[in-house]
Amino acid sequence: MQGASGTSGTRRKVRSAQAPPDCAVVGLRVGAEAMKKLVLRLFRIRTALLLAGVALLVALSVFGSLFQGELPNPVKVTLAWLPWIAVVLAFTLMIFGPRALPDHETTAVRSPVHGRWLGMNSPASKVPSHGLHAYGQAYAIDLVHEPTDATRPTFGDGPAMRASRDYPAFGQPVVAMIDGVVVKASGWRRDHRARSSKLALVYLLVEGALRELGGPGFLIGNHVTIRGADGIFATVAHLQHGSVRVRVGDSVHVGERIAQCGNSGNSSEPHVHAQLMDGPSPWTAQGLPMTFQGITLDDDSEPVDGLPKNAQHMCA
Repeated sequence: MQGASGTSGTRRKVRSAQAPPDCAVVGLRVGAEAMKKLVLRLFRIRTALLLAGVALLVALSVFGSLFQGELPNPVKVTLAWLPWIAVVLAFTLMIFGPRALPDHETTAVRSPVHGRWLGMNSPASKVPSHGLHAYGQAYAIDLVHEPTDATRPTFGDGPAMRASRDYPAFGQPVVAMIDGVVVKASGWRRDHRARSSKLALVYLLVEGALRELGGPGFLIGNHVTIRGADGIFATVAHLQHGSVRVRVGDSVHVGERIAQCGNSGNSSEPHVHAQLMDGPSPWTAQGLPMTFQGITLDDDSEPVDGLPKNAQHMCA
């Protein structure tokens, strides 16, 4: 009995020895959480921060001499350092910011296209699929139409910049991936010629850098963004000029035709770019993982929820 009593007394001592958490530890945890939230908020504006820093550097190099004699020294010092701080901070966020991103569940949506399409820049092959987390496209996918009864022009054959109508994807119907309300609808940008040679791709790279100065709209071209009831935003991009059938505020149903495939924006050939985001603006939104419901991959006839990998065909 004495042994049992001694054991019970020891247990009571152990329980009574459990002191409340150290204030310093709690403070460190709170500080770490606050820092993580700050990093995530800054990560959302990293692209705007970079462009603002570069624009300010250019402005100071061109017009700075006009104000050098009129400004107080503290202002001169601030203007000299501010753009560099913005640029360095933006690049630091681009490199290390993704480590702070939370994990998200994969959302199953309807494929935005019907028929046989080839996957390119697919998150099933790598993430971020387009090389960067910018513009909410970490999990975006590009789809190129390759029907069995038509031929997609081969890269490098024929003109350096083929007409968009030469590609079977051009003019194909594009449908809503989710139920929801249209929050963005743009269809005024022109469809340009394809960049169908190595020299034309070099032109595309230079053109893309200039487009980026104008913001995401000039990169994704004509597009439609739909807000779902669960707070997810679905975007389809590079749509055909004048083909957008919906307007901001319209309610749409999954599978409803909303536009046609085009070659607007920063695009090498007619294709559909599809992505999910956690906000309406590509400037600040983060990409969300997705799968297409009921598609078949390559020669497999069994429907699955998934995405085609790079150079893999899907039928929807």
